[in-house]
Amino acid sequence: MQQFKKTVSFSANAVNVFFHILTRCNLSCRHCYINPEQQGSGSLSPEVMEKWLNILKGGHMNANLIFLGGEPTLHPDLADAIKAARKIGYTSITVDTNGYLFHDILEKTTPEEVDFFSFSLDGATRETNDGIRGKGCFETCVSGIRKAKGKGFSTSLIYTVSSLNIHELEKMPFFLEKLPLDRFFIQVIGIRGKSAGPLNRELQVSGEKWLDTVLKTAEKIAGMGIPVSYPKVFLNPNEPFQCAGKAAKNYFVFPNGRVYQCPLCEDFPLHSLEFKEHHLVQTGKINEMDLFGLDIPEGCVMNKLIQPENLDYLSPGVPKYKIACCLLKEEIGPENR
Repeated sequence: MQQFKKTVSFSANAVNVFFHILTRCNLSCRHCYINPEQQGSGSLSPEVMEKWLNILKGGHMNANLIFLGGEPTLHPDLADAIKAARKIGYTSITVDTNGYLFHDILEKTTPEEVDFFSFSLDGATRETNDGIRGKGCFETCVSGIRKAKGKGFSTSLIYTVSSLNIHELEKMPFFLEKLPLDRFFIQVIGIRGKSAGPLNRELQVSGEKWLDTVLKTAEKIAGMGIPVSYPKVFLNPNEPFQCAGKAAKNYFVFPNGRVYQCPLCEDFPLHSLEFKEHHLVQTGKINEMDLFGLDIPEGCVMNKLIQPENLDYLSPGVPKYKIACCLLKEEIGPENR
């Protein structure tokens, strides 16, 4: 089967809303990026969700929405929020879930309302996944995927790569043969939330290991007919750095009203926007927007500021590679999809 591979360019004509409707979760994953101290610990009412969704979509014809948590299906009003978003006119709606699918969400929504249920699984075996996410998660997630597909929903899977599970990424093509999936995401672990703590800094993998493992696995899975997306992470020497915060409209929204445009900033009060009395307003200086325009040899300035241990240097001031914006993705899949 022939394959295509491309870098997915940022679009100024679309808006992508990553909507954390609560930060509570039934799991306690080692690499969870949620930071309730910075992002809030409450949940949003249906009325507030609808107001914010209207404001965030604005006049954009192409608006994509991802419901997140915590675990978004723990919110009893998720189904109502999905229906409201569809009426507002969001182009696509995705629900990211750990697979427990609380409040009978599959019974309360339809494939016409939800474009994807996207499941998180971090191992090709029960032992590895449950060691990261908690006992019983593996079977629950796999069961949830099958239930969703059985009801006609499109399904995707997110595998967050860390030092705890990169050895099993190469096993995923064999595992995915048994699952009814429409797409597969490989994600790089972020140094946010729990993984930013001193006990979890060893979760990151080296650049060499990432490059050696991810592309080979992505090509194998794409050869099975499943499109794969993964972060570009490293730019080629001739590729210019581009920041999504300047070139696109991405909003990472949290229950306390903070709205970030760069997910690397979420552990800090650097948000450039916030909801106040149901109005989306700009915050004072200094915020993330003041940093996006800085031009440095290392590429992403936020990566340099927040997680400088990611970088290697050939000599003082000369980075070994340039880090891409964390929102820049590579996509590989069957040519005839």
